[in-house]
Amino acid sequence: MSETEEAARIHAETLTLDTHVDIPWPDPPDPAGETKRHVDFGKMRRGGLGAVVFIAYVPQGPLTEEGHAAAAARAEAMLRHIAATAGGDRDFCADAPALERAKAADRLAVLSAVENGYAMGNDLGRLAQWRRLGAIYVTLTHNGHNLLADSAIPRKDLGDAAERHGGLSALGRQAIAEMNRVGLLVDVSHASRAAMLQAAEASRTPIVATHACCAALRPHPRNLDDAQLDALKAVGGLVQITAVSAFLKPPAASGNGPAASVADYVDHVDHAVRRIGIDHVGLSSDFDGGGWLSDWPDAARSRAVTAELHRRGYGAREIGLLWSGNFRRLMRLAARQAG
Repeated sequence: MSETEEAARIHAETLTLDTHVDIPWPDPPDPAGETKRHVDFGKMRRGGLGAVVFIAYVPQGPLTEEGHAAAAARAEAMLRHIAATAGGDRDFCADAPALERAKAADRLAVLSAVENGYAMGNDLGRLAQWRRLGAIYVTLTHNGHNLLADSAIPRKDLGDAAERHGGLSALGRQAIAEMNRVGLLVDVSHASRAAMLQAAEASRTPIVATHACCAALRPHPRNLDDAQLDALKAVGGLVQITAVSAFLKPPAASGNGPAASVADYVDHVDHAVRRIGIDHVGLSSDFDGGGWLSDWPDAARSRAVTAELHRRGYGAREIGLLWSGNFRRLMRLAARQAG
């Protein structure tokens, strides 16, 4: 069997999970049909991508009662929409066993999560509601500080200073405790360095950065430095390397330049694996939220990632851990430690 054939076999047998894919909102096109989105169900089938965490993303807005109420309504409408896209050859999955059953039955898996704790406002009860709607994680912040934590990228247009809380707020710590209680994973993508490190200490369930890259290879406010990677390993957590060109390599002098490649992407995977070990690294795309690569432009080309990993010496076990095994471990821990 050739190397290409072996990589294709491994890809087909692996439970492939992309842990962060945005959806257009409002008025998203039906993902069961052919769309202009980077991810729809046809593209997933063609690319052998078995499972996707679709995101109820809420942009940062004013820290007011009205702003929080509107954000909560949007997040919950999006969660309901994501769940409703299941049916036919697709299962909505809110835990690791359901995800594994879908793979065994050759069905696509649809999962959901909330991006930006802004939608919580100061109502901790929303977290249990999101879990009941099927969300598996909550991203503490987006661009801009919220009531829970400082962001890696402050929003000057919203009046942000460099910091608001010095990391996590007291409410943010309460939110992490409640996320632990209801079985939601804590996503530290977008959080400031201080907030990320404090979250690692505060959460009794290992934290995850669902879409980030390595600052050692590409300094960027959204990337994790080696000390942050070490902190993830220390608590049993996970970094999901993501396919955003600006996080993978510097732009050309013109400010634009070509998109990064799968080879650039796997350079970051390699760095994280060397630094903290295969058990603490995974894969994501941030498709439809800014992520795409020259040779992984959409879900239909997902085999390119497995092929590059295999070319560099990763075997079936390691590729399985990167694509979903490590993330499923965290999902199981969150479920077991809830309550």
